[in-house]
Amino acid sequence: MPISVDFTGRPFHFIGIGGIGMSALAYILTKRNLPVSGSDLRLTHITRRLQEAGAHIFWQQEAANLSYFLTTNQPALTAAGRNGSSVAVAAPVIASDASPQVVCSTAIDTRNPEYQAALELGCPILHRSDLLAALIQEYSSIAVAGTHGKTTTSSMIGHLLLNANLDPTIVVGGEVSSWGGNARLGQGPYLVAEADESDGTLSKLSASIGVVTNIELDHTDHYRDLEDVVQIFQTFQRQCGLLVASADCEVVRTSLKPDVTYSLSPDNGATYHVTDLQFGAEGTSALVWELGQPLGRLRLRVLGCHNLSNALAAVAVGRHLGIAFDQIAEGLENFCGARRRFEHRGSYNGIQFFDDYAHHPSEIRATLAAARIKADQTLPIDSRQDNRRVVAVFQPHRFSRTAALLNDFTDAFVDADQVIMADIYSAGEKNTFGVSGRQLADAVSHAHPRVLYGHTLDDIQAALAHSLRPGDLVMFMGAGNLNQIIPQVMAYYAEAEVPSLQEAC
Repeated sequence: MPISVDFTGRPFHFIGIGGIGMSALAYILTKRNLPVSGSDLRLTHITRRLQEAGAHIFWQQEAANLSYFLTTNQPALTAAGRNGSSVAVAAPVIASDASPQVVCSTAIDTRNPEYQAALELGCPILHRSDLLAALIQEYSSIAVAGTHGKTTTSSMIGHLLLNANLDPTIVVGGEVSSWGGNARLGQGPYLVAEADESDGTLSKLSASIGVVTNIELDHTDHYRDLEDVVQIFQTFQRQCGLLVASADCEVVRTSLKPDVTYSLSPDNGATYHVTDLQFGAEGTSALVWELGQPLGRLRLRVLGCHNLSNALAAVAVGRHLGIAFDQIAEGLENFCGARRRFEHRGSYNGIQFFDDYAHHPSEIRATLAAARIKADQTLPIDSRQDNRRVVAVFQPHRFSRTAALLNDFTDAFVDADQVIMADIYSAGEKNTFGVSGRQLADAVSHAHPRVLYGHTLDDIQAALAHSLRPGDLVMFMGAGNLNQIIPQVMAYYAEAEVPSLQEAC
């Protein structure tokens, strides 16, 4: 039974409002002129955007924060940051029962002082998935699920609906330039949402159209085995009006019964498939077929087989909604990708720097395969073949994932010429698994000739300052905080004269 959510004016308070998933939901509510407050520990461009939209943000997590809307006649809110700047925004209409509905994610500990205050005050406590489920019920919704590719696929669908002038509402787990963030409030009938399976809450969502990109074992802190994961996706299928899914994933083929399928191969009997695939440094193209009939050519700016597959899912959804293929192709051709998905951060001293969220072995393989294509076709070469190097800088994410998938990581870096491995980003986990970043680096080194381990981010930064050379494509990968050092590394190569640099290994 879905948990009741009040959208009539009762306030919402988000514990940890700056998270990528929480902030998207908070933004939608704020743009609907509902009273929204929240807490976070630091000012970011995401929290600044929320402030400018009208949310009130506290910079400490304290019990008193929940009393903000309990006073009457709230003045106009001010979007105030720690830098002293402020932006006045209109005050929302607040219902007479002003005790807030408290929203939290799985990451919030029940000992959190705001969570404890919510219990004492008798506030409704919502998981963020409860709020998303309630929003999904208000629209003709498209929910995109899958172990990999959720953010890009949902962003592609949102982008093509925008291009088709359907004015969608969008809630995704990444930032997209098309709508300037991770969420957008539209006036049209459609909502496009990224549907997260990481904590099992995917089972709460009932969308008009469900999309499943693939199914693998991940989030081993929550799931015992692949069968556990499959059951969540089977529940999701039962609750969706129509299911669109990839026929290229064996687990999908054997575990689900999708209404519409898509594939990169004509041999899988999918509703949509492609032929005449062409992969280049600036993008990908292919001829798209629908039920055995050619629709036309699809051209993408985003790289790699995985993104062509994501685009096929978007094509399938667009066609089901009655959008002409030419309009779909136009929308997907000008889609530039989501932030931290093969995001180009800069080029200095002949070195290209990219940032990617890849943290699962399958994601690493796909990202590095795309990087290999780009490096081989764009970077300058001389008589030395190794002048076109792909340098993979990876930060493992969670002890549980590293331990469970240790063997899968060993051959995930085959398309890299150099691997630089950071220590494990814990994401709040305790290391009860006896695993370390050095252990992972040693395992990868059995399959890869050049692996360097750095215990701290300072060690990684120092290694990069002595190992890169003109012609390199450097791919920073991980779901932790590794990308924080990218500006410093780029600054070093922007300023330094680097006539000759020695290899790391």
